[in-house]
Parts: sequence; structure tokens; C-alpha cells
Amino acid sequence: MTRGNGLWRLVAEDVACVKARDPAARHGLEIVLTYPGLHAVIHHRVAHRLWRRGLRFPARLLSWFARLVTNVDIHPGARIGRRFFIDHGAGVVIGETAEVGDDVTLYHGVTLGGTSWSPGKRHPTIGSGVLIGAGAKVLGPIRVGAGARIGANSVVVEDVPPEMTVVGIPGRLVRAPRARRGAAGRPGGRINLDHHLIPDPVGEALTLMLDRIAFLEVRLAHTQGRLSYEPEPEDRDHGRVG
Repeated sequence: MTRGNGLWRLVAEDVACVKARDPAARHGLEIVLTYPGLHAVIHHRVAHRLWRRGLRFPARLLSWFARLVTNVDIHPGARIGRRFFIDHGAGVVIGETAEVGDDVTLYHGVTLGGTSWSPGKRHPTIGSGVLIGAGAKVLGPIRVGAGARIGANSVVVEDVPPEMTVVGIPGRLVRAPRARRGAAGRPGGRINLDHHLIPDPVGEALTLMLDRIAFLEVRLAHTQGRLSYEPEPEDRDHGRVG
């Protein structure tokens, strides 16, 4: 995915996208010197080029060094698109056959991992503009469509259509509100930080269930009240006149 683009141009875009997506970033020098996620991406850009040229051991050695200093583990065989941002840069793991599109954002603790020992494609393919929340695990040779959002701590093991949101363990598809569809990217490269607005299908189901229980309790109490005031058959016979 970096083919045909100069290395320095890619790195410059990586630096610029940090400032666009992180409100804590103040200026370029601070980003270049203090952002471990950026350091990991730059090391990977170089290691991936070595890997493609058949220099596998130097590539793995550089990848190991990057992990040592950034706590981000990206296999040099992974294909990473343009303007890739790892926010907070800690505990991220990206496997050998993973493919990541352009303008993707990962938070700390994300894993793009495999589920099989079989050779070939073992890791996920992430479409452009995807946002993956902290601690999420995307596992296996699945596809996450462009503009999708993966909620924090979700575990995703099946394909995700474009513009969808996934939450929970295992991940469940929920359609984002219309105003937020495609909001992984905004004008100027900014991302939607309204993570608290991600749908909660479990919470919604529990709310519906509690409402239903409350309704049934009221109905049961009403039925019991009617039965307690209804006279027995013998009482009705005694009360007849003539």
C-alpha cells in the first residue's frame, strides 16, 4: 500500500495526521520527538521496505528494536497505508499478513491478529478510514469495511460491512446513527471523538427487558387485586334473592 510513494512523503503525512487527529498535539517537533506511535510507524515504513527487498533478518531486527523502544509490535510484512495513526502507542500488535488502508486510527492495546497456524493470509484486512478503539481485538483473515468503527475492548472475528459499528464480545454489528456514519474521518482529517455515543446493544436489550418486567408486574398485581375482590361461587349463590 506504500508502493509508488516516497518514504519521506509517507512519513510527512504520518506526522501531519497526528496533529489533525490528536487535540493534545501542539506542534511538529513535539510530535516527532515524543509520540511512540509515530516512531513505530516510521520504523515499520523502513522495515517493510527491507522485507519487500528480501532482507528479512534486518527487517525483523529493526522491527524488534521498534518494539523495544515503543511497545508497539508491527511485523515488517504487514502492509500499512498512508496517514496511519496509533494514538498513545502502547500494546498494539499487527501481524505479518495484516493489511491496513489509508487514514486508519488505532488506539492503545489493539491487536490485528491471526487465528490459524496455516500459511497464507492469517490476519485481517482493514479498510480506509476505520477507527479501532482501545483494547479491541480483530482476529483472523476477515475484512473490516471502509469507515467502520470498532468499539473499545470488542473482539471481532467476522467481516464488518463498511460504515458499520461493532461492539461487544464477540463483536455485534450495530448501525451507527445517520449523523455519524462515515465519521471516522472529518474535514481536515479530524476524527470523531464521541466514543461515548457508540451504541450499546446489550444495554438497550436490558432496558427493554426491565421495561417489560415492570409492565408484567403491574399487570400481575392488577389481576391479583381483581381475584381478591371477586366473591367465591358459594357466596354468590347465598346472595341470590328468591
